Amino acid sequence: MIEASLWHPVAAVQDLAQAPLAVRLLERNIVLWRDGEGQVQAFADQCPHRGARLSLGRVHDGRLECPYHGWQFAGSGQCVHVPALPHITPPPLHRACRHAVREACGLLWVRLQEGDAPLPAFAAEHDAHLRKLNCGPYDVAASAPRIIENFLDMSHFGFVHEGWLGAREATAIDPYQVEQTATGLRATGCKAWQPQSNLHSTAPAQVEYEYEVTAPYTAVLTKVPEAGSTAVQGWRESIALFICPLAPEASRVWFRLAVADFDTPDDKLRAFQHTIFTQDQPVLESQQPKRLPLDLRAELHVMSDRASTTYRRYLKECGITFGVC
Repeated sequence: MIEASLWHPVAAVQDLAQAPLAVRLLERNIVLWRDGEGQVQAFADQCPHRGARLSLGRVHDGRLECPYHGWQFAGSGQCVHVPALPHITPPPLHRACRHAVREACGLLWVRLQEGDAPLPAFAAEHDAHLRKLNCGPYDVAASAPRIIENFLDMSHFGFVHEGWLGAREATAIDPYQVEQTATGLRATGCKAWQPQSNLHSTAPAQVEYEYEVTAPYTAVLTKVPEAGSTAVQGWRESIALFICPLAPEASRVWFRLAVADFDTPDDKLRAFQHTIFTQDQPVLESQQPKRLPLDLRAELHVMSDRASTTYRRYLKECGITFGVC
C-alpha cells in the first residue's frame, strides 16, 4: 500500500507531553512518546510480548514501559528490561515495531513504511512576513480524498458559504488553468467574488486564488483580495490542509494558517477558519459514496471541476487505494 510509505500528520506537537499518546493512522494504532533525550518516538501500539496497548503504559527513565508486564523499550524499539527476569539481557528479536516520525508545521508526522517521499511542502512556512498557527483537529466522517477535493472546489462557495466566501447571485466560475505536477497539481487564475473573504474584510471583493496539491492528502491555497477591501493593508494568506487518514471513510483534519497579521489573537483567527470548515463538514459527511470515485464516469463533471478531475487522475496514477473507490 503506497499510502504507508508517505508521511501523515497524526498529532499536534503540544499534545505530546510526558505520557504516551495513542493515535491512529491508516487503520493502525500508534503510540507516540518522548525518550530520555526528549526525542519523539513512534511505535506500533502493541507490545510484542502479549499484545497489550503500550499507550496504556508510562515513560520511565527514558523508556516506554508496557502496562501489562512492565517490559521496557528504548527509543530504538529494543526491549532493555524484563522485570520477571531482571538479570537477563533481552535478545535482539525482543523489540517493538518502530516507525519513522518527524516534526513540522506544529504537527507530528509518521511514516509506517520506508519510502523516499518528502514531507508535504508548505512554501509559506518559510515566509517571515506571515504568521503561522494551526486550526483543528476536526474528526470528519469522510474520506481524505473527498475532503481534499472539497478544498479545491470553488463552485460551492455561494451555497455552502453564502454570505461569507460566496453569494448565490455571483456563482459563475471563470476559466482557470490547471497543470499536473510531480506532487499533485497546481491551479492558477482562479477567481471568486466574496462578501467576506477573510477576517478583516471591509467590503465584498474579487479574490484571486491559487491551489496546489503537494501530496495525496495535502493541499494548499493562497488568496489575495482586491486592494482596499480589507482593514489590513497588504493582506494575504496561505492555508494548508493536512489530513490524517484514520480509516477509508474517516479523517482527522488540521489547517495551517499563514497570514499577514501579527496582532489579532489566535482564537479570533481560528474562529474564522472554524466557521468556514464547519459549514463544509456536514456536506462532506453526507456525500455518497464516502470514498472518492477515481473512475471519472462514476460522477458527472463540468469545466469548473477541472481541479477535481485532475486530482482524481493524479491519485489513480499514484496508485492510491485508501479512501477511494
